[in-house]
Amino acid sequence: MAAEAAIAAVFALPFDEQIAFFRDKLNLPTEAWDDIWQAAHDRAFVVAGAMKADLLQDLREAVDKAIATGTTLETFRKDFRELVARRGWSGWTGEGTKAGEAWRTKVIYETNLRTSYAAGRWAQLTAADLVEHRPYWRYVHNDSVLHPRPFHKRWGDMRLTLPHDHPFWQTHFPPNGWGCRCRVTAVTGPKKGDATEPPAGWNARDTAGNIPGIDKGWAYAPGASLGELRATVEQKLQKLDPALGAALWADVGPKLGG
Repeated sequence: MAAEAAIAAVFALPFDEQIAFFRDKLNLPTEAWDDIWQAAHDRAFVVAGAMKADLLQDLREAVDKAIATGTTLETFRKDFRELVARRGWSGWTGEGTKAGEAWRTKVIYETNLRTSYAAGRWAQLTAADLVEHRPYWRYVHNDSVLHPRPFHKRWGDMRLTLPHDHPFWQTHFPPNGWGCRCRVTAVTGPKKGDATEPPAGWNARDTAGNIPGIDKGWAYAPGASLGELRATVEQKLQKLDPALGAALWADVGPKLGG
């Protein structure tokens, strides 16, 4: 309960950049969480298994409510139960058990709040006036977590402080995994004892393409790459039922220049 209270406190005061980032997304039906990859999440709102437009819109509105008004996880769970019943959604991962529902709702809630928060912070930290006065960023580990990730803790303990445009931040701007609570703060420059270079091998990918300390699919900076979603959408259209694909394109096509 203490951990959930801490999470609620962090997100209790939403800010304009966070809300704007989330509301600029397009609804995109998906079958699995990795149907779209990393930075594509900057432009798309997805919930794995939510293929119907009305269901996805209801889920989006529930998440928007959580972000914009700072509602708790329990409130989101109540909204989730109501919309699932109303839309007759079945077969979703976690369905059938209390623990499964708790896990799934927490993933949807925390992932969207954390990534939108991070994207909002990215927008703030890269503002020209702040970069002029505080051009360095410091990695801050949340030491209140019960099971610290060794790599994340190391980056925090060494007070890793790098220029804001260092390539490290393109893949290591937190959150760096499911449930990660690390953050970045802007500073004028390194202080005595701060590490000014990432540890050796920080960007060495394994055979699966994963970076040390970064969960699969999290090696990107939320909000840093708001590029075109058109290619992702067009690839997805090829896999969808023609009627669903036509409905999706009618919704998002004009926004993508289609």
